[in-house]
Amino acid sequence: MSTQIIVLNGGSSSGKSGIVRCLKHLLPNPWINLGVDDLVDRLPPAMVTFGPHGEVILGEGFGAVQHAWTAGVAAMARAGAYVIIDDVFLGGGASQERLRRHLAGLTVLWVGVRCDPEIAAAREIARGDRVVGMAAGQADIVHQGVTYDVEVDTSHTESLDCARVIAAHVS
Repeated sequence: MSTQIIVLNGGSSSGKSGIVRCLKHLLPNPWINLGVDDLVDRLPPAMVTFGPHGEVILGEGFGAVQHAWTAGVAAMARAGAYVIIDDVFLGGGASQERLRRHLAGLTVLWVGVRCDPEIAAAREIARGDRVVGMAAGQADIVHQGVTYDVEVDTSHTESLDCARVIAAHVS
């Protein structure tokens, strides 16, 4: 069975968005991308806030909204869409398991996007749209307890080259 969903997991400013743009050009079928940032951007501001060191603080009701969002993304794939999910597993392996339950029965390629914390922190500053400290704080914790089919490291590898590695694993 061909890959229906690609899940990219990595910390903030790890390079996931650049890889997604490249994948959409490399892969033969039309792929749509949806990510945790899409969800957060559509929520009431009080539902997701950030601490002084970049920590993410989830408000009351976030879990229910995330559940509905993820069920909707899975439904799109079940209806025939090819979907790339750009995520940040703040709960490490527990986050992966929660998503895995929603994606049961679908063919998923699990991708770890790693980046040296210092390099991610420099990208975070250059972007100017992130709370300082978020990238370094997430760089390692998002991978704890997570199992991948393929991993890439954007510390010194361009997005296009990482996307080529991932595309080679898409069936």
